[in-house]
Amino acid sequence: MVGKHHTMSTPNESPTHFDEDRAAGYDERFNRISVVMDALHLLAKLWFTGLPENARVLCVGAGTGAELFPLADAFPGWTFTLVDPAGPMLAQCRRKAESAGIADRCTFHEGYLDSLPATAPFDAATSILVSHFVLERDKRIAFFREIADRLKSGAPLVSADLCSDMDSPEFATLIPAWTNLLKHSGQDDKTVESFVEALRGGVDVVPPQELASLIRSGGFSESTLFYQSLLIHGFISRRG
Repeated sequence: MVGKHHTMSTPNESPTHFDEDRAAGYDERFNRISVVMDALHLLAKLWFTGLPENARVLCVGAGTGAELFPLADAFPGWTFTLVDPAGPMLAQCRRKAESAGIADRCTFHEGYLDSLPATAPFDAATSILVSHFVLERDKRIAFFREIADRLKSGAPLVSADLCSDMDSPEFATLIPAWTNLLKHSGQDDKTVESFVEALRGGVDVVPPQELASLIRSGGFSESTLFYQSLLIHGFISRRG
């Protein structure tokens, strides 16, 4: 299973299944294939260019913060609210932010988005490899609506999730390369096999056009596919 924030987790690693040791090694485990998400980070910066110099950005399911650091480096006046239910993951993010000298620009919230105290609307948001863990369609729409409700009108959301029509010839073409990518990252055969099995139950994998519709149903006036790397699809959406 692809985990949050541009690295990958094994199929049984839900957002709350990380202890301190696993969180500490999370980035290192998939460093060999982190390049897969580098283009998504670059494009997120392009979509967010033009926001106020003091923009406030909401990072939902922030994990260890891979999307945080490229944005913080490119936009030194921005501040970030990082939300994640896995305390050890968020603690690792905090340690990395402290080491990078940007912790004073960050608010760390352990929990789900609905537990984040009310604030002024945010200028932008990210949700990277998160929503596919929400297995019920109405709850997935509600997930995006919770994000939309936290944003200013017209504010951008950059999101990414696993997408595919798993009954299509395209999926049959992509899955061997996806499997090889996992093996290249260092996953053993048993873990890779479990991951492939989890695609049909452990996560909600839908065709990209269906996910765009779910995002729009969650309060966004538009949602456009702009990135694909095998099964990972990135969308730019704007708050209605």
